[in-house]
Amino acid sequence: MIGTTIKEFRLIERLGKGGWGEVWAAEQSIVKTRVAIKLLRSEVSGDQAHVQRFFNEARAVGGIAHAGIVKIFDVGYQGEQAFLIMELLAGESLTARIRRETRLPLDEMLDIGRQIASVLAATHEAGVVHRDLKPDNVFVVPDAEVGERVKILDFGIAKLSTVNVTGTGSLGTPAYMAPEQWSSPATADHRADLYSLGCIAFEMAT
Repeated sequence: MIGTTIKEFRLIERLGKGGWGEVWAAEQSIVKTRVAIKLLRSEVSGDQAHVQRFFNEARAVGGIAHAGIVKIFDVGYQGEQAFLIMELLAGESLTARIRRETRLPLDEMLDIGRQIASVLAATHEAGVVHRDLKPDNVFVVPDAEVGERVKILDFGIAKLSTVNVTGTGSLGTPAYMAPEQWSSPATADHRADLYSLGCIAFEMAT
């Protein structure tokens, strides 16, 4: 895959792999701008109507003016695989931060929690629900203005993770899921994200 070109970006390094696909670092051929490209598995990409709904949500999130939302530059298909071209972040996941510090200081926990809540307020106002909020999807990056900036990743990925792959299953990550996501995942609303934020706050504190 290294050297493969998607749009004008050349894949240079695989950053991660999960159940729904892979994340690659890529570089623009002329000005050398670097981005992250998510390549979805063929099984996930095969349901074009479902992936299109995810693309629509990605576009909706991309239109929200909030510094805590990762910028999405383009979406499309490369052969049989759907892709997203997005901002490449330099920092660490909240999962990595919690593992390193074990229990976050109160001021740090409150700042991260406040920033997550701010992102959720903006997205919920736009009618978008994350549905898979967890420390893995919270990234902390250096920021000259505020010291550290929280970025929320993977809006809509929970929708993709179970599409025609297992045939059944709830949407989300069990340890952070509100009860209604188990019984009726399609109707879970913004309150499910707030439940997940509570779980994250508890984990940061303990």
